Amino acid sequence: MDIPQQCDVLVVGGGIHGAGIARDLSGRGLGVVLVEQHDLAASTSMASSKLIHGGLRYLEQGHLRLVREALHEREVLLDAAPHLVRPLSFLLPIGPGSRPLWQLRLGLWLYDRFAGSTRLAASRTVDLTGPEFNCGLLPQYRRGLVYSDAWGDDARLVVANARDAADRGALVLTRTQCESLQPHGQGWSARLRHRDDSETALNARAVVNATGPWVARFLRDQAGLRSRAGVKLVKGSHIVVRRKMGNGHALILQNDDGRVVFAIPFEREFSLIGTTDVAFDASPALVDISGDETQYLRRVVSRYFAEPIQDHEVVWSFAGIRALYDDGNGNPSQINRDYQLELDRAPNGAPILSIFGGKLTTYRRSAERVADRLSRELNNSAPAWTARAKLQGADIPYGDFAQFEQEMVTLYPYVDPSIVRAMVGRHGRLAVQLLQSGDVGKHFGACLTAVEIEHLCRHEWAQTAEDVLYRRTKCGVHMTSEQRSEVERYIADNHFEAVQPSAGAAGARRHS
Repeated sequence: MDIPQQCDVLVVGGGIHGAGIARDLSGRGLGVVLVEQHDLAASTSMASSKLIHGGLRYLEQGHLRLVREALHEREVLLDAAPHLVRPLSFLLPIGPGSRPLWQLRLGLWLYDRFAGSTRLAASRTVDLTGPEFNCGLLPQYRRGLVYSDAWGDDARLVVANARDAADRGALVLTRTQCESLQPHGQGWSARLRHRDDSETALNARAVVNATGPWVARFLRDQAGLRSRAGVKLVKGSHIVVRRKMGNGHALILQNDDGRVVFAIPFEREFSLIGTTDVAFDASPALVDISGDETQYLRRVVSRYFAEPIQDHEVVWSFAGIRALYDDGNGNPSQINRDYQLELDRAPNGAPILSIFGGKLTTYRRSAERVADRLSRELNNSAPAWTARAKLQGADIPYGDFAQFEQEMVTLYPYVDPSIVRAMVGRHGRLAVQLLQSGDVGKHFGACLTAVEIEHLCRHEWAQTAEDVLYRRTKCGVHMTSEQRSEVERYIADNHFEAVQPSAGAAGARRHS
């Protein structure tokens, strides 16, 4: 692989923030190299609740600016990636232990007002005993509130941003660790270690520290600087159960400890339940859901449903670490989820900008703020551009995803309709490229085919079965262990080589 000796900005961290920042900077004509020590979205960015939302509880906590910004970004993302971000209605049952109905109505009225002009339906009170909302709740829950937000495929949003960055000239290097940063000239000299244990030296005018749970540690250990900001690590865990709740609606369940838990439709036949908020002080690499967290989530659901969740119904679980800006709050659930930017400098004046906290929903706006700030540092006058720009595959005719999906099924009658729908859901209009030959190759189960696996490896940086089955897709949740092993063997046997766009050499273009 041709790696430039120098670039304008080295972005460290391949989660949603790093990928979004790389995309924005590349679109402003800056030469960008993005490095990620594991796979894209391998940590926090694949462990979210998959929601694109303003956050009702943030409204209750008084974080009004965050809610306004998040609701604005919800609209931006619904337009920028209609195949990856879709409207979802939320049902909030009212009964024993709930907040007062007047308080919830007022909160949702404010939520609707903050959203402003939106394509989503306004909140309303509903009868839970009717057929539309009767979903197995205990009889004491007879009334509820319905409001609108959105669902988002977190890991695929990361990949889509990285893909867009690469198409605009960024070089994306996964399984590559930034081992050290040293002041060099007027910038930084980075030592990069790759998967094969080889090393590369790279000079950058500026560095972005988007390492998530490792943000403070990276600044200290790799850059030799001490953060002025404090960071608190909070673990959030989820379980996926083989059952449906809510008749297609997501449920927001109020618990007696003041927290809320979501039960969200997931992968057609499952429900995603989460999240917890647990202070975490171990290595982020060791994060895993605990037995206590699993039981906590099961207990919350059991407060609302006559039929409790059984052990065998839990088909998958995952946990992630949020690196939150330390605002002095001792309650993990109350810590502000807003993002904070911190600009530090090496002794030679070279900038390194670190991002603390942040939500999936507001990643584009936080990336824009990072790019604005670094553009001033690097004397780059290109304007912000991402607010109206679509992600790859989002140029769907008429902006009607459902209609486009049905048209694709009709256009490719020789391919199983379920496979067509799965490809369209993951790739949007780009699915045409995967389907146009008429031969999708071997079907491995769960609507995953050979032609898509090859695409994921060659064009989306997937290298392992886990990358394919749990990040680029969620097919692993549906598959048997034998099917997952077959995918693993197929990838190992074929040695797919990633294709970097020729524009990747533009990492050094402003130096030429």
